[in-house]
Amino acid sequence: MDFILGIDGGGTGCRAALATPDGQVLARGSSGAANIRTDLTSARAHIVEAAQRAFVAAGKDSGLTVRTPAVLGLAGANVGTYRQQLQAILPFRESRVESDAEIALEGAIGAGDGAIAVLGTGSAYRVRRNGVSRPVGGWGFQVGDQASGARIGRDLLEQTLLAYDGICEASALTREIMAVFRDNPEDVVEFTVAAKPGDYGGFAPKVFDHAARGDAVARRIVDKAVADVEGALGALRLGEGDVLCLLGGLAGLYAPLLAPRYRALLRDPQGDALAGAVRMAARYFGHAGGAGNG
Repeated sequence: MDFILGIDGGGTGCRAALATPDGQVLARGSSGAANIRTDLTSARAHIVEAAQRAFVAAGKDSGLTVRTPAVLGLAGANVGTYRQQLQAILPFRESRVESDAEIALEGAIGAGDGAIAVLGTGSAYRVRRNGVSRPVGGWGFQVGDQASGARIGRDLLEQTLLAYDGICEASALTREIMAVFRDNPEDVVEFTVAAKPGDYGGFAPKVFDHAARGDAVARRIVDKAVADVEGALGALRLGEGDVLCLLGGLAGLYAPLLAPRYRALLRDPQGDALAGAVRMAARYFGHAGGAGNG
């Protein structure tokens, strides 16, 4: 066996790393969103595209993807039968599909004990004790993913319409958002018809920015989001001395807002989710794992 693949797919994009069987990364490739619950067909296409681009970036024949095993950590893999559906249509020699939180945990803390909070387009938490990992949250945009970029963006649009109707007080932020939609609430509603989590998540940085400047609506949304994060961290039952890593595009925005007892546990991650996928691929399929070679 010449190569292994590690793949990280979420609501805003998909990344693939081509590596040697012992986990040395040769090249990377990227493509579009790969949340398998949101759009399985597009996710599959983007996964394959990212993998092929990694081969090309390494100066290798992209046709070798069919001879290469892969570990994939994907948003949406923790519910329903999406994981099994995807595995049936992937072109790789062997495929092991994990949740995006599982590869993120591996990348952040390695094989030891600790916890992560993934705070990006979606949100998810995972803690490992004595070698056994346990998930918290990550149930998807419609009924979960509290404090995620997608939920913050959705909450912003809701508050904007409430302000437009005079139910709640308007602010600089809600007026700015209405201007984006040509001051037409119907355009806001039309946006939601086809919007995916990543589309909502694009509004999240603006909310944090306005909150830092004292915007009342933005502060209300962010305060609720911080409370949601801390509620989930409480469910992880972290104690003094435990390791906690915040991951995802919103991690740096949340870190200074957490209560002191959580800030005291924060550590820089060893690596990102893609590194975790590569490490797992080396363990399962490469020289690090033994079984599956050849």
